[in-house]
Amino acid sequence: MKQKILLIILSFLLFSAVPAHAYWIWTPKTNKWVNPKTMVKPTPKEQFEFAMSFYDGKKYEDAKREFKKLIKAYSKSFEASESQYYLGRTEEAIGNLYEAFLAYQKVVDKYPFSERIQEINEREYKIAEIFMSGEKRKAMGVPLPVENPSIEIFTKVIENSTYGPLAPKAQYKLGLVLKSLMRFYEAEDAFNKVVSNYPTSEWVEAAKFQIAACRAAVSRSPDYDQGSAQEAKQKFEEFVKEHPDAVLSREAEKNIDQLKEKEAESYYNIARFYEKRGKVPAAKVYYQDIINNYSNSAWAAKAIERMRILEKKK
Repeated sequence: MKQKILLIILSFLLFSAVPAHAYWIWTPKTNKWVNPKTMVKPTPKEQFEFAMSFYDGKKYEDAKREFKKLIKAYSKSFEASESQYYLGRTEEAIGNLYEAFLAYQKVVDKYPFSERIQEINEREYKIAEIFMSGEKRKAMGVPLPVENPSIEIFTKVIENSTYGPLAPKAQYKLGLVLKSLMRFYEAEDAFNKVVSNYPTSEWVEAAKFQIAACRAAVSRSPDYDQGSAQEAKQKFEEFVKEHPDAVLSREAEKNIDQLKEKEAESYYNIARFYEKRGKVPAAKVYYQDIINNYSNSAWAAKAIERMRILEKKK
């Protein structure tokens, strides 16, 4: 009798300790109290269909819970790989793009023989493009101050299918993102991989232009890098020579003119440095070089004027 009373009291305490919306049942098979919400269906097929009923009804949080239960209980089943894929779809449907990417990538990592791989790569690529266009990674709806997720995602797209149809484009877009973040050396490396790994790709021409643009950007930094400027000019000149009719060639020619102007300015400053220290012959060499090789620049007129002044001082 006492045991029955104790059991009733314990049962009361158990039910009163849980939220009002939860409930528990006694299962003779396990000899335990269980919450039906944590129970999994007898087969992965039944569990998957149950989860899909929530997904189709756009009850995404319920769907996520049921997909996760299936993956945990039947991790090696075909339905587990499908559930992992649909976890990505649910995250994408509710706007959690980075979480969607992570869920999709788990399919690639855990179920590499899934028939969904190509579709997943396409979905990851589209998510990367959204982040590239300015979308911020969020947590609880709040933007996070983190690195542009498109870098990680484009990299994974390339790794997932190194020589697949999306790889050259993803490699090029990766370079653009790095360039936009002023990580010019990393961007140049990304563009070089487009040229070396995908030589027949339609993105090679644009990648070559961007390589030169990265070199030019480095040369325009506060600490002027003459070597980078010369390399950039050479690469732009090579681009124009190889693609004379390309739309980017006109942009390349503008960059060449700008680099020549910067180069002429650098030589003029060197000449003035020598002149102020009384090393007139050395100064004249640089002034004359500007006059001979940069005649269309604004610095040519200044060099001519300095040469006249030096001649009068003889």
